[in-house]
Parts: sequence; structure tokens; C-alpha cells
Amino acid sequence: MGTPAIFGLNFQSVSTAEKLRLSGGRTGGYLPGGGPGPVLSSALDFVDQQLGAITAELKRRHLDRNTIIILSAKHGQSPTAPSALTRIDDGALLDGLDAAWRAAHPGAADLVAQATDDDAMLLWLTDRSTAATTFAKNYLLTRSGLGNDISGAPKPFAHSGLDRAYSGEDAARYFHARPGDPRVPELVGIARYGVVYTGGTKKIAEHGGAAADDRDVPLVITGTGRPHSVTTPVGTTQIAPTILRLLGLRPDALQAVRIEGTEVLSR
Repeated sequence: MGTPAIFGLNFQSVSTAEKLRLSGGRTGGYLPGGGPGPVLSSALDFVDQQLGAITAELKRRHLDRNTIIILSAKHGQSPTAPSALTRIDDGALLDGLDAAWRAAHPGAADLVAQATDDDAMLLWLTDRSTAATTFAKNYLLTRSGLGNDISGAPKPFAHSGLDRAYSGEDAARYFHARPGDPRVPELVGIARYGVVYTGGTKKIAEHGGAAADDRDVPLVITGTGRPHSVTTPVGTTQIAPTILRLLGLRPDALQAVRIEGTEVLSR
């Protein structure tokens, strides 16, 4: 037996096909009935062909019997239902927040230092005080306006497109982090299903939020024995300790595995 080895690669084609409205004149994303549209179907076929080429080469080299393949995705895209899409210009929302902050605090700088908004809203602020984080939360939860739908037609939104928001220490608790951890944003906004923050009309989906479309992804392992399905919940965090176990290494060598008690995937 040779030395255990690990090889990994990433395909971006499916992710891109899920979130672009058009590509080469063809429709991206999902069909109204829930199935993949033309661009997404093509991307899935491409990945299938590439995986087929890999497995064929392993078989040609007589390596297929002692090779484990783990196939998954780090995220999905939301929404998969085209009719649910509401695009909202987050730039205008945050410009309004900064203007309101300056008006209430003459001479103050802009409040927003950094924003990461996809189908969630993460804000780091120049002022980390409770007063500032609460101001930002209250401002955003009282904003309404017009976004646009899958066709680009106007579509109303309320509460800045947010279902709920966490600020200050509540934001840290949302991430199970200690209050004051500089990696945690001062405000975390959980978007309503279908909301995508963008100033354009090209995107039809995004990731980074809490919707099931973002978080529920396939996970397939081959080369472990007789085919079977696992009906109990599993998570992508289990992939890393599973790889360590397959390589003959200790899964609990990973700090996160020890802290969270992450189990290896069943075989």
C-alpha cells in the first residue's frame, strides 16, 4: 500500500449558474417549478463529466478500490424560487444610515466602516458603542422602499429587507462569540427569504445568509462499501475529521472538532 494522499479541487460553474440571470443568452438559475434552468443544467452536466473523467482515470490506474471521493458544496444560493426574488440597493440604505448618523451627531464621521451584504447584512461600524449599534439597527428596521423583482420591475420592501437584526453583544451571541470580538460585525441582519442586496439587475441569487437554500447542500461519499443513504442530519463540518480518519490521523487533532464534538461521517 502506498502513502495515504489527499487531493482536493473546487468547481465554480454551478455556483455561478445559480446566481446569474443570463449567460450566453440562456436563462440562469432555477425554473419556476423548482428544476434547474438551461445554464444550471449545463453546469451540472459539466461537473458530472469532470468527475466521470477523474473516476475513469482512477479505474484505469487501478486506484479506484482504495480511493474515497467526498463530494459536497460549501454553500447554496438563495432564492431558488425566481418569484421570491427582491433585489435591494444596499448602497442607498447605507448612505441613508450614514447621513442620519451625521445629522444626529454633527461633526461625526460616517458610521459604516465595512459592509458585506449578499443575502444577509453584516456591518462593521466606526463607533462600536451600544448607542451606535442600536441606532444602526433601529434605522434599518424602519426603512421601506422599492427594490426590483426577477424581471427588473419595481417591488416594495419593508424593514430594509430584513426579517430580524442583531446588534452589539447580541450579534456576538448570534455567532457564539464573546462580546467585543473584533471579527464579529457590530450588526447582523437576517434577510427575508428572496432578498438579495445589489445595485444592479444581473444577480438572481446570492449566498451568505440563513435561508435553507444557502445552507442545505448535497453530500456524497463514494468508495466506502455498499451504497446506502444516511437519513439522519449530517453537516459539512464533518468532512474534515472524516478525511483525517481516512488518512489514519486523529480527527480530534483539530481544535474545532474537540470544542464542538464533531463526529466523522458514517461509512
